[in-house]
Amino acid sequence: MGVVNVTPDSFFDGGRYFDADAAVAHGLQLVSEGADLVDVGGESTRPGASPVGEEEELRRVLPVVEGLASHVRVSIDTTKAAVARAALERGATLLNDESNALAQCAAAGGAGLVVMHMRGQPTDMQGDPRYDDVVGEVHSALVEGAERARHRGVEEVYVDPGIGFGKTVAHNLALLRALPELVALGVPVLLGVSRKSFIGRMLVAPGEPPLPPDARLEGSLAVAVWAAAAGVAMLRVHDVRATVQALRLVGDPGAGAGEDGAAGPGAGARARC
Repeated sequence: MGVVNVTPDSFFDGGRYFDADAAVAHGLQLVSEGADLVDVGGESTRPGASPVGEEEELRRVLPVVEGLASHVRVSIDTTKAAVARAALERGATLLNDESNALAQCAAAGGAGLVVMHMRGQPTDMQGDPRYDDVVGEVHSALVEGAERARHRGVEEVYVDPGIGFGKTVAHNLALLRALPELVALGVPVLLGVSRKSFIGRMLVAPGEPPLPPDARLEGSLAVAVWAAAAGVAMLRVHDVRATVQALRLVGDPGAGAGEDGAAGPGAGARARC
């Protein structure tokens, strides 16, 4: 899953693809590099990010979804039902939903759904996140969310442990170590760790400032390889070419399977929610 952020404030590429034409061109570039699916988002969910109004989010994402949907499978990264419905009407076929509130939209539109774990909201989620058992609590919440989605009629469901969404570095590492356990629960797992801040902290000595996002590629690739070896079904990444090459070297037969740019299953779904 290649990332296209149509935002001015995303932590890594904010502002680079804020123009719709630039965003579509970037999405097509990711397809040429081996992306099977492109995830379009118009509202940053980095820690401390400010919310975006519905009208503005629609203005940002709809031309991009429409421009990409005939070339590649498109997911829409949103928490708003109106944005989800409009994106499905323009060809998106997967909802990437941090809010866990869009199962009905996915079911009505015949779309897939990503159930993600997040404690708090982007504005406050990294304030002081605490868990008694982070692995047990996150896994239980994801299984329950997947069961609710299927009960509502969603056939294609992924679960995402939400690395960096209301978690400390220690929480993130515990969840990454437990990826084989999450995979064993039987629901396809999506993982998004690309260039996140915990990688920048792990790659320096204690007390040193974390590496900036543009210096976190090697760490991102290391985690991607570990995740693939653990059985993760989908990786959400900024650096498609490098990730595809890394996965090929460790023998992932699915790496780069989408290079022909064909739309994935479910293309053309329409929302009825």
